[in-house]
Amino acid sequence: MTHLFAILAICAILLACAKADAAYQPTWDSIDKRPTPQWFDDSKFGIFIHWGVYSVPAWSPKGMYAEWYWYWLNDPKQEAVRKFHAQAYGEKFQYQDFAPIFKAELFNPDQWADIFARAGAKYIVLTSKHHEGFCLWPSAQSWNWNSVDIGPHRDLCGDLSKAVKAKGLKMGFYYSLYEWYNPDYRNDLPRYVDEHMIPQMKDLVMRYQPSLVWTDGEWEKQSADWKSTEFLAWLFNESPVKDEVAVNDRWGKEARSVHGGFYTTEYGQVHLGSDLKLAERHKWEECRGIGASFGYNRNEDFEDYQKPADLIKMLVEIVSQGGNLLLDIGPTADGRIPVIMQERLLEMGDWLKVNGEAIYGTKPWRVSSESDFTAYTSKGSDVYAIALKWPGKELVLAEPKPSKNATVTMLGYSTPLKWHEKDGQLVIQVPQLSVDELPCKYAYAFKLTGVQ
Repeated sequence: MTHLFAILAICAILLACAKADAAYQPTWDSIDKRPTPQWFDDSKFGIFIHWGVYSVPAWSPKGMYAEWYWYWLNDPKQEAVRKFHAQAYGEKFQYQDFAPIFKAELFNPDQWADIFARAGAKYIVLTSKHHEGFCLWPSAQSWNWNSVDIGPHRDLCGDLSKAVKAKGLKMGFYYSLYEWYNPDYRNDLPRYVDEHMIPQMKDLVMRYQPSLVWTDGEWEKQSADWKSTEFLAWLFNESPVKDEVAVNDRWGKEARSVHGGFYTTEYGQVHLGSDLKLAERHKWEECRGIGASFGYNRNEDFEDYQKPADLIKMLVEIVSQGGNLLLDIGPTADGRIPVIMQERLLEMGDWLKVNGEAIYGTKPWRVSSESDFTAYTSKGSDVYAIALKWPGKELVLAEPKPSKNATVTMLGYSTPLKWHEKDGQLVIQVPQLSVDELPCKYAYAFKLTGVQ
């Protein structure tokens, strides 16, 4: 028995030493030193997916988030939502009654993954659980409030993860730290965190090995209350994705744009400090829907959706400033990606097939743009001037300073372009092409070699 106690004591000491030598300690000072993996910076374009029980009513007043439907029902200020609900479903119909109707019977994960790949996206982020608490995987902590126990009777996280990875794309999960109406969250936060939230997050990581963990709903508590640094230390030191996984900044009400991994903006909100020089700006990502809602909103019309030209312009401008675009789609309750969303994604994919060289793996140049017409990216010694509309006969650029041996080409067009300097500006002779001869639509990338 004495030898057994000695062995146990030695094991305890070794374990303590291993923890002490771990690369990251459960403090922000340590966690913030962990770099965001290079794959994330190189990817530039990802697709967000908001899908859950809220996809059954799929309704909110225009300009509001449809995925907040349950919350709006309980908000005295949202009379329009309660009126719609009473008319459509009856006053006695509870939000929980939507769960059996959320069947995802037309969900084809391989088709979704094919659309994402054709769109030119490099990573996918699925809402594993939104603020309503309904899980899209068989979570032991959410009995009968997950997609295997009720509704689809299917592991939606697992099925999509498998299909996405088979296409060579990175798979990630959104996870809401808080739940509006979970009794433990409302009455016993430590129990909620220790017995519900942390086990769920670790289960997602261990079960599906995602390349990205995208948390949200952090704003009601400090990161210490969520035990965020403890989870992140485990994620970066011990988890099977410790070297590859990227994380965002939504880990506590004091954390956004301060702690964690990449910083997040949302519909242009929560700005990152535009006074920072591009080279000093922290890695960031803008998330938004194609319309005004993340979850599918049946109340939105054609005019409420961003046009392809607007989306491509947004992508170019965000990448030129060192960011990524996480563009959201809201599938229907039966598992279809609305056709208008498919069309927008595929238009972006067609553009990226021609111009991806000017987007993927690029860095911000010394300036991000020249007026509202031209944005810049760079890769190695090459600079890409992306004209956000057809420039006409000439593209005049004030910023690039060409050497005598500089060359200019247009992506998607094989013949080198002529250029000259005039009044300190670079003047590029643009080929005169018919509509059918244009290499793409919406924006045009000019590759500049030998410029400063």
